[in-house]
Amino acid sequence: MSNTAPSRSDQLRSETRHAGAVVYFSSTSENTTRFVESCRFDELNIATYRIPLRAGDEPLAIREPYVLIVPTYGGGVVAKAVPPQVKRFLNDPDNRAWIRGVIASGNTNFGEAYGAAGRIVSAKCKVPLLFTFELMGTPEDVRKTRDGLARFFAQRQSHEPHQH
Repeated sequence: MSNTAPSRSDQLRSETRHAGAVVYFSSTSENTTRFVESCRFDELNIATYRIPLRAGDEPLAIREPYVLIVPTYGGGVVAKAVPPQVKRFLNDPDNRAWIRGVIASGNTNFGEAYGAAGRIVSAKCKVPLLFTFELMGTPEDVRKTRDGLARFFAQRQSHEPHQH
């Protein structure tokens, strides 16, 4: 960890009070990005942050409660289900401390490995797996995710310590 001053985006993150946050990873296919954009979380005062795609990009540092949206990788091989970028993000103890739940996408063609990234993150981080959807999600998946996260963060707000 460096001793440099926080970036402007870090300062804004800590100064802005959100109902909650969504952290997501999307590969170059942009399926998860399209799903997150369809959810229009900004209308619910839920911030969104994307985990960087490339190892050389500035790492994401989150210091507010969030739900992780993660695609399932590995083509059906459970051991390869969690994208390496997500593992790197969660290996930062400060990032891991703020996770409150996980939502996973997957492909039902993967059989038992469908949504496996969500089950793995849920177990390792000891947070609930809130929802699983296929590929880019349906309009019903978008509705369930929006409504579910609005309720989830509203319920948690009274239980979370106030961040500064």
